[in-house]
Amino acid sequence: MIRNVQRLLKRKRKKQTSDDALIPKPQEPLRKSFKENVEAFQSIYKDCWDIVFREFRIFGSIRGMIIYIDGISDMDLLDECVLYPLIQKEGIGEPHQPKLELIENTISISNIKQVSLVADCIESISSGSPILLIEGERTAISLSLPKFEIRGIEEPQSEKVIRGPREGFIESLQVNTSMLRRMIKSPALKMKTINIGEYTKTGIVLAYIEGIASPTLVEEFENRLQRIEIDGVLASDYVEEMIEDNPYSPFPQILSTERPDVVSAHLLEGRAAILTDGTPFAMIAPVSFFSMLQAPDDYYERYFVGTIIRWLRYVFIAISLFLPSLYVAVTTFHQEMIPDPLLLSIAAARESVPYPALVEVILMELMLEALREAGIRLPNQVGAAVSIVGALVIGQAAVQAGLVSAPMVIVVATTGIASFLIPRYILGYSIRFLRFPLVFLAGFLGLLGIMLGFLVIIVHLCTLRSFGEPYMQPLAPLKKRELKDVLWRSPFWMMDTRPHFDGDANLYRQAPDQKPGPLRGGETEN
Repeated sequence: MIRNVQRLLKRKRKKQTSDDALIPKPQEPLRKSFKENVEAFQSIYKDCWDIVFREFRIFGSIRGMIIYIDGISDMDLLDECVLYPLIQKEGIGEPHQPKLELIENTISISNIKQVSLVADCIESISSGSPILLIEGERTAISLSLPKFEIRGIEEPQSEKVIRGPREGFIESLQVNTSMLRRMIKSPALKMKTINIGEYTKTGIVLAYIEGIASPTLVEEFENRLQRIEIDGVLASDYVEEMIEDNPYSPFPQILSTERPDVVSAHLLEGRAAILTDGTPFAMIAPVSFFSMLQAPDDYYERYFVGTIIRWLRYVFIAISLFLPSLYVAVTTFHQEMIPDPLLLSIAAARESVPYPALVEVILMELMLEALREAGIRLPNQVGAAVSIVGALVIGQAAVQAGLVSAPMVIVVATTGIASFLIPRYILGYSIRFLRFPLVFLAGFLGLLGIMLGFLVIIVHLCTLRSFGEPYMQPLAPLKKRELKDVLWRSPFWMMDTRPHFDGDANLYRQAPDQKPGPLRGGETEN
C-alpha cells in the first residue's frame, strides 16, 4: 500500500516537472517552434476559461494563433480587421518581402507592435490587446483592441459646483488622460506611465507640464513610484499611502480630486498629478494646508464673493475644531467668562443631567459620528432619512430623558454643520477626529489644555512637508506674493505670478497690467 502511494507521488512529481518545463519564465523570449509557444501559453493560462485560443491559417498556408481574453477585447474589430483579411488573402506576397511586414500591412489596425518576450505578451493579453503568434517566428504581434465596459462621464458627487465644468473623472485611465489633454492642449503636458502591482499590473500615469514643474519634483515622483512593491493596486489610496512624506500624520499631504479642471489648475501652478487606472480620483502634490481649504467655486464666482466664502470657511473650520472643547472648558473651569443670564440658563438646562460636560460632549460627538457614517453607508434615499430622523428623534429624546442638555445639542449640531464647510472630505476627517483629544484636554486643563493642543497642532503643521515642500507655505515660510490666493482671492488680472516651488523658473503666467476698464481718451484698441 505504501509503495503504491510512493509510486503515485513520484509519477505526479515527474508530470509536474514536465509541465513546469513547458512554462517559460516571463523574461524569456518566445521560442522558434510554433507548437512550443502555443503549449507554453496554454500551460500559463491553464484553468482560465475566459482565455480564447483561436488557431487559423494565415494566407491559407501559415499557421497562426490569436490569444485574447473574452470580454475585454473588441471582437467585431478582431474579426473584421484581423481574421478576415488574413484568412481571405491568398499567397505570401513578394518572395523577398518579410513575412511579419506583410502580415502587418494586411492587418488594418492603426496601433500594432511587435513583442518578443513572454512577459510582454502576457501584459498585452491582460490589457485587452490580443496576441498573434506566427509559425516560424520568434516575434508575436500585439493588436491594440481593448474594449472595456465603462460608465459615462458624470458630475463629481463629492465636488459639486454652481458654476464651472460638470464633468468628472471615471474609472478608465484612457478617458481621464484624454480629458486632461482636452483642457491642456500643449505638447508640454507630459504623461509617463508605470505599472504597479505584481498581479494587478495597474496602470499609473504621472502628469506634469514640462517647463513649469520642477525636474527635481518629477524625479522624486518617479523614484517614489518605482520603489513600490506590492501584490496589487485597486485604488489610488494604495499609492497615496506609499508615497506620502509623513504616514503617521492625521493631515493629508496629497490632494485627491475627481475634477479635471482642478488637476489642470494645479498642473499650471507647477505641481504634478497621478492618475490610477480603475479609480476616478487623481492625486496632486505637493500641496499645502491652504490648498485643502480651497474649492472650485472660489474661482468660478467673482473674486469678492470667493473671498467672503473663503473667510466664512476659515471661521467655521475653527468652530468645527474648537467649539466643543471651548464649551467644556468654559462650563467646567471658567464660568466667570459667561454672562450671568446665559450662565443661569445653562445651569438650569444641566440641572437634571447626571454627567459632567466632558462625558456629555463625548457621548453626543460619538452619536453624531455614528449617524454621519450610517447616512453615508446606507442607500441615498434611506441614508438621508436616517440621518435627519435619527438626529431629531435621538436628540429630542435625550434632552427629555435628562441624559444631555439642550445647549449641548446646539453645540454639537453647530459643530456638525460647520464640518460640512470643509471642501476636502479627507481634511474633514482629520478635523473631526482632532476634536476628541482637544475635548479631553479641555476637560482636564481648561483653556490651558486647548492652548496646548492648538500649539501642538500648529507645530506639527509647520514641520509637515508634502514632497519636500513646507505644508504651511506661503505663511510658514512667508511668501508675500502668494498670499493673494490664500488669505483672500485676488482677481485673475492680479495673479500674474504662479506659486512656484523650486526657484523662479517660468514665474509669470500672464502679461502684466491687465486690469480691465474702458479705453482712455486718444487710445485705440488693437
